[in-house]
Amino acid sequence: MGLYVEARVRADLDALWDRTQDPAQRPRWDLRFTEITRLPGTEGEPRRFRYATRVLPFLRISGTGISAGEKERPDGTRASALRFATPHPLSPIAGGGGYFRYVPDGDGVRFLTGYDYRPRGGVLGALADRLLLRPLMGWATAWSFDRLRLWLERGITPERALRNWLAELLVRALVFTAGCAGLGLGSFVPLFGSLAPTVAFLFPLLLLVAMALALLKAPLPGTPAARRCRRTAPARARAPRLLCTLAHPS
Repeated sequence: MGLYVEARVRADLDALWDRTQDPAQRPRWDLRFTEITRLPGTEGEPRRFRYATRVLPFLRISGTGISAGEKERPDGTRASALRFATPHPLSPIAGGGGYFRYVPDGDGVRFLTGYDYRPRGGVLGALADRLLLRPLMGWATAWSFDRLRLWLERGITPERALRNWLAELLVRALVFTAGCAGLGLGSFVPLFGSLAPTVAFLFPLLLLVAMALALLKAPLPGTPAARRCRRTAPARARAPRLLCTLAHPS
């Protein structure tokens, strides 16, 4: 799998399974989907679904997929897998597949995913994917996993978590912008008279410290953050066999 994300969630395994397998719940926490609708099918068979993602306010990309899950496995873990495809000509992704694994671990669950996809657009599309889209998809997946963790561990709904993130992002942007503006106020230093040398030294230093904190300080506990998730696959990471049994959606 090309992308890997892992989060440790201190929650009940059944609750985690429900929040990640329910098509009505998943778009609430997963940035990669705006809507998921299950299509009619036979009980016990892989389920087909239709999904939509709003890439821009005026651009909505839809596609179809197929998924299956293993809720009871001999080793106590669970797994699910899916494949998807979209014919939309403006979609940078033609199709792909991936999996979820649920590994009980003490008082929580190691919740992890691996997935890959085929970029559209030939050589230029592959270059744009490598430089921009793939890093963005990795970040969005990790951010979404931490958003889910906050929902299960702290009861912070996905909607509230998004508001927390936007508010903190705004504060950081304002502090950084104010710091940049403050660095240009050196012409006012002589107004401090005998304190001018001290102000000339301390004022830029304090501004630089504030700007560094705005960029580097760890997010607040109630704010989702991709950095809290592991994004490097362990050496033995592999997709479940379940993924190989799924047909490619047409």
